[in-house]
Amino acid sequence: MSDTRFLDRQTPPHLLTLTALAGLSALSTNVFLPSLPGMAQDFGAPYAVLQLSVALYLGLSAVLQVLIGPISDRFGRRRVLIGALALFLLASLGTVLARDAATFLACRMAQAVVAAGMVLSRAVIRDVTEGPEAAARIAHVTLGMSLVPMIGPVLGGFLDQAFGWRANFSLLFGLGLIVAALVWADLGETLPKRPSSFSKQLRQYPALLGSGRFWGYALAAAFGSGAFFAYLGGGPFVGDQVFHLGATEVGIGFAVSAAGYSLGNALSGRFSTRIGLNRMVLWGTAVTAGGMGVLLLGTLAGLHDPVFFFAMMISVGLGNGLATPNANAGMLSIEPALAGTASGLGGAIMIGGGAALAALAGAVLGPQTGELPLVGIMFGSGLASVFAILWVIALDRRAGIER
Repeated sequence: MSDTRFLDRQTPPHLLTLTALAGLSALSTNVFLPSLPGMAQDFGAPYAVLQLSVALYLGLSAVLQVLIGPISDRFGRRRVLIGALALFLLASLGTVLARDAATFLACRMAQAVVAAGMVLSRAVIRDVTEGPEAAARIAHVTLGMSLVPMIGPVLGGFLDQAFGWRANFSLLFGLGLIVAALVWADLGETLPKRPSSFSKQLRQYPALLGSGRFWGYALAAAFGSGAFFAYLGGGPFVGDQVFHLGATEVGIGFAVSAAGYSLGNALSGRFSTRIGLNRMVLWGTAVTAGGMGVLLLGTLAGLHDPVFFFAMMISVGLGNGLATPNANAGMLSIEPALAGTASGLGGAIMIGGGAALAALAGAVLGPQTGELPLVGIMFGSGLASVFAILWVIALDRRAGIER
């Protein structure tokens, strides 16, 4: 991508554009999290209802990613991205104007279309680069993007306390306008060759779905990030109801995991090509599982401290930063002709699993449970991700593949 010229659609898109696309999707996921308890009070609805704005959003994102990948493989990346951003802007406006929980949740679900930015930023990179270089490019994009979830909850908590929770969604609308303009000016079509029909594309699915290596990478990413998504679903409740923290303090707590994610992505961008995909995924999943194991043991031993709880979340961020870019690159390398489909399907598995874990976290937590159920879910998810990548490594060794 060295021949890239910024704001020139005739050259490959600039990393800034791809980072902005992925960053908007990330910001939409987490900027409002510190506001959830206050939003429930404002709408006069139980916290569990407003928590669905996380779980249902993630679930719909998973469904959309299955569709977005194949549609972009058929019709091109640019057209799909522009349409998705237009819908996101309408939905964001709806969340700002909503006057009841049902209307808000409907508009919030529609915001999930911004998942196209996360899926197709990876697919665009795969269109113009390959293998470990693609992993490094993905890591660079997610490194820049990782600043968003680091500052997003902090900014969201500040905006909530200064202007109310609707300011968070006004921010999303304004940033959506900027990203849409950037995509229009900088991102041309990158898909080198389009399948002749959906039926031809569907006939290629068995090669992807029948690959044990694809499922291994997908499950490693899904369970590894599942620990983080469970945290998204249950962390605000733990901060507010268990540790009695304010919105700004909860936002700072979420920034800790994002700081770890930023470091992990920096290390991925630097070392993925040198160390290899599989080892980076293994190290990342081990960090997540190990950190949550320490937190679980401490919680069982009676160490109920907000500093300990939120500080240990850096392991979840660091582990995901190491593992996720490399697992994504591994998934996209299985069938290069179906890079968009693989990105969407892999993202759907990852985010769909995250939605289930976020909903589970919200369901099992209560004022009397403390943080233990959430910590247990996160540890189990992290451990499962380790076994998933070990399965890929075993398959690669059997096939004589070195990654």
